[in-house]
Amino acid sequence: MKRETFLIGLSGLMFLAACKQKQPDTPDSKQVCVSDSLQKMITIDTAKTSTMKDELTLSGEVSSDDNNVVKVFPFSSGQVISVKVSLGDKVTKGQTLAIMRSADVAGNYTDLSSTQSDVAVAKRQLDQAESLYKNGISSERDYTEAQENYNKAMAANRKVKQQLSINGGGNTSENGSLVIKAPESGYVIEKNITSGSFIRQDNSGSMFTISNMQDVWIWANVFESDISKIKTGYAAKVTTLAYPGKVFTGKVNEISSVLDPDNKVMKVKIALPNPGMLLKPEMFTNVVVTNSENTQAVSIPAKAVVFDSSKNYVVIYNSKCDLQVREVSVIKTVDDISYIATGLKPGDKVISKNQLLLYDAITGD
Repeated sequence: MKRETFLIGLSGLMFLAACKQKQPDTPDSKQVCVSDSLQKMITIDTAKTSTMKDELTLSGEVSSDDNNVVKVFPFSSGQVISVKVSLGDKVTKGQTLAIMRSADVAGNYTDLSSTQSDVAVAKRQLDQAESLYKNGISSERDYTEAQENYNKAMAANRKVKQQLSINGGGNTSENGSLVIKAPESGYVIEKNITSGSFIRQDNSGSMFTISNMQDVWIWANVFESDISKIKTGYAAKVTTLAYPGKVFTGKVNEISSVLDPDNKVMKVKIALPNPGMLLKPEMFTNVVVTNSENTQAVSIPAKAVVFDSSKNYVVIYNSKCDLQVREVSVIKTVDDISYIATGLKPGDKVISKNQLLLYDAITGD
């Protein structure tokens, strides 16, 4: 019986020793008081419960805002004689972009001259028929027929004028030249013609694309595993290699309903203002989308956390002479906010500026 009691007691001592060994190591601490001068150098923040945020990092590419883009198509077929602008040039409304020579335009002027002659002849015949009819020499039928011939000649003339208007209006000449002008001010972001090129009227491609570049779109790629983590309205931060340290902020405006068949990603659109025209089409970007989860956690400024010996600590402030170093478990850090799993409760005060000085003083030998 005594032997059994001894064994049970020994087992209990070993269990208590094991439990003691599993407890986290806490740095040795000593009392430190905050002086009046140091009080002015530190910042005290209060731990609070807040909704956790999450970040999703995506790759993206700059694109023009389709709502502010003008595509210039050929009015008629012909050959490009000269091109006056280059890719990336800034142009103003009405500026000459290119000059073409078109057989269609030359033919329109020939038709115009012919119809104008027909109108003149029909007008003289109408005047004659009207005079004869009023003097009782010719019949009303002759006068009516002359009116119809004149109306047909005028209709043919108007048709040719409309064709000329469609084919460039005042930007054409009788020798068949056609001047292509910028319909709006902006930047030439696409140029698909060169001097000597032959243009067909049924060509579906544009000659130039002009954008004002005041607003741009970022098309970001979302992998299949992250689709559930992104929604319309989430905040987005965009950075580029061209401007290190500069952050462009916007929101997710549109989410594609289908995946790209080539790389199996879903496209999301982020609309951004483009002050200074810094963002250029086809520029690669890094996009960080921030969203709020439903999970609540205690949060403190990330700068309040002291990382030491592979652990995280904070300096608790109770009063000037009541400071405490406490180990905390950090869930994650987003937007300079650290979310704490254990070690803090709402209302605890932590030092978030120059806390390292106090940490070293409290835990130092």
